[in-house]
Amino acid sequence: MEQATLVRQTTGKELNGAALRDCCLVPAQGRERDLEEGYVHAAGLNEADLRMLAEIATGVTTDVAARRLELSARTLRRRLRSVCDRLGVNTPIEAVVWAARRHLI
Repeated sequence: MEQATLVRQTTGKELNGAALRDCCLVPAQGRERDLEEGYVHAAGLNEADLRMLAEIATGVTTDVAARRLELSARTLRRRLRSVCDRLGVNTPIEAVVWAARRHLI
């Protein structure tokens, strides 16, 4: 499965690799490095939370995501709410963006 790439238009100046990675969404290549840096531990996310966010990132409904993860829809919604609270965001989409920007999903 290929991940989408979203890159912000620059104003004529070139960005180096680090600046591009920091300001834009790029395919997850440094996941191990990010795990070591403590993004996941600082937010209290575990591998199951990341799998859940990755499933939501595919654009499926919570019912379909729950079925794929072998959870009830209510459990998935409860876990999503818990992840959102831990990350300090309001919606599951914001949680997905948070994880994507850190190359966790």
